[in-house]
Amino acid sequence: MAVLVQRSDVGEFRKRYRWMVLVVLAAFLTLVGRMFQLQLLEGEVHRAQARRNIVGDLALATTRGVIRDAHGKVLAANRPSYNVYVVPGIVDMEKTWPRVAQLMGLEDAEAKELEARILERRTGDEKRAMQQTLLKVDVDRDVVGRLETHAAQLRGVEVAPAPVRYYPYGELGAHMLGYMREIDPETLARVDGRGYRAGDRLGAVGVERRWESYLRGQRGWRKVLRGHNRRVTSEDLEAKYLEEPRRLEPVPGRDVSLTVDVELLRSIERAMRGQLAGAVMIIDVRTGRVLAALSKPSFDPNVVSGGTGKKAVRDTFRRLYADPLKPTLDKTISAAYPPGSTYKPFSALAALGDKLISPRMQVDCRGGYEYGRRYFRCTGIHRHVNLHEAIVQSCNTYFYSIGERIHIDQLARVGMDFGFGTKTGVGVNPESRGRMPTRSWYTRRYKGAFRGGFTLLAAIGQGASTVTVLQLALSYAALANGGTLYQPQVVRSIETSDGTIVQEFPPRVRRLVELDPEQLSMIQRGLTGVVVDRTGTAHNENLAGVDMAGKTGTAQVSHVTPRGVDPDKVWYFNRDHAWFAGYAPAHSPEIAIVVLVEHGGGGGKNAVPVASRVVGDWQKLKEKRQTARVGSTRRTVRRTNL
Repeated sequence: MAVLVQRSDVGEFRKRYRWMVLVVLAAFLTLVGRMFQLQLLEGEVHRAQARRNIVGDLALATTRGVIRDAHGKVLAANRPSYNVYVVPGIVDMEKTWPRVAQLMGLEDAEAKELEARILERRTGDEKRAMQQTLLKVDVDRDVVGRLETHAAQLRGVEVAPAPVRYYPYGELGAHMLGYMREIDPETLARVDGRGYRAGDRLGAVGVERRWESYLRGQRGWRKVLRGHNRRVTSEDLEAKYLEEPRRLEPVPGRDVSLTVDVELLRSIERAMRGQLAGAVMIIDVRTGRVLAALSKPSFDPNVVSGGTGKKAVRDTFRRLYADPLKPTLDKTISAAYPPGSTYKPFSALAALGDKLISPRMQVDCRGGYEYGRRYFRCTGIHRHVNLHEAIVQSCNTYFYSIGERIHIDQLARVGMDFGFGTKTGVGVNPESRGRMPTRSWYTRRYKGAFRGGFTLLAAIGQGASTVTVLQLALSYAALANGGTLYQPQVVRSIETSDGTIVQEFPPRVRRLVELDPEQLSMIQRGLTGVVVDRTGTAHNENLAGVDMAGKTGTAQVSHVTPRGVDPDKVWYFNRDHAWFAGYAPAHSPEIAIVVLVEHGGGGGKNAVPVASRVVGDWQKLKEKRQTARVGSTRRTVRRTNL
């Protein structure tokens, strides 16, 4: 009987089979383990990633707060507009983008610029590529209609409503109100985490910038489920894939109620029409609130805010910066000028306080004042004048004699008591400190060589002394109210869109200036005489029936020709500045007013008429509003009785 013998190749096959089984088993276990990891351990992560692939957030624009004047008139609001957005990571640059450029009517240069911006964001990280990117702001309604009509073929393109800032009064009060600008990359990096995105607009200057955090509001969002056309597909899919919350409503910005009166601004604009450049400031002497502030020349915030396109903005700023009259400069706050004779009341208070002069002391003015080897000229020949007459007639010789008697540091100290040489803290625009020079300042400037003539010039508001229009208005308000130097304010309250007051800003006192009542009364009588007395420097130009007191000033300027000035117009820039600083009514002050006419010549001839017209309009406006209030009260009482 034959014995069965196992073939050698069968054993070899069995060994290989076992290894094959082990390999298959290992692969199966690995697959099962990976499936366990993906579906159970990391299931939520991948489900969330899958949702993100089909679920997106659509930004809901907020509404910027409205800016109103003290009587509720709208100074800055919003008008309807539409912006075009793209998602760089989704839009098809070969098929969709040329169609978008055609529908929007883009010029070749603009289309290439926008295309480069989209491609740049596509090459970045995935998160950035999937974020909405602002393509164009405030597009024409026809463009909106064409894009919406072809929306199904424009995957990755969105048209969203976005209000545009609108300034109903144009250039009127533009420096104080400010304007909007598109956020730049540097600012965007600095405010990272505060809700700003590329293409957003924020306040650039003025109230728009200072109160940006209140005005801007917070944008909202809503979740959308997108198919191949990036549009919502069905309610069932939404219920399945869109998690709660599906929508966050935008929060509108707070409204800002200012202290300014737009009717006073209109009055100032009318009164300044004959002047090329200057500034006017009106302050409430009882609160320190700014009632009107106008800098001339101005600009249109509707244009520079970007509502008419980037090219218009660039062209406008190029023109504004080239203008030698400096229309972008806020001349009420950011520029400082020699105060001229408007500083004489403070020189008189300094001399009276140190008992260096008496009210009856007389000085013989023969047209000038000799000091050492120099001769300081006066505005005329006034002969024997006392303090009252020196203020009324603006006699430089009298105040030169004060400058010879007083120490320059005492002049500076009194000036600084009234707020000169320091920032007021108004906080609206970059603010100039001005300058109250002391002996140490002159010593540093002139390398140890201090001259007595510096004090003589400082006593009449010349030399190195400079002030801002706002500082001068606040100081005259302090003269009018008995020595209270207020913190200037331009905002009265912050409100919600329905008128509910969120925050109010009551008057704030900076300093109580110690003044002798008799000495102050003496100065006030002199300021009244400037307008009332026949010899007063403001008498001839003041309108009949206008009750005000104040001081004229003519401030000398250095003869320097600004760049780009026509040689035939150099004479204008070499003329003196014209000032008037005062308050009204003269015997029961309510407002302080300062008028600066740049290169206007004599203050009595050029600044007084402006101040007189504005104060006259203020008196009429006050009477009109009082009559309206009385009539309203009577109607209310009559209805109540019925």
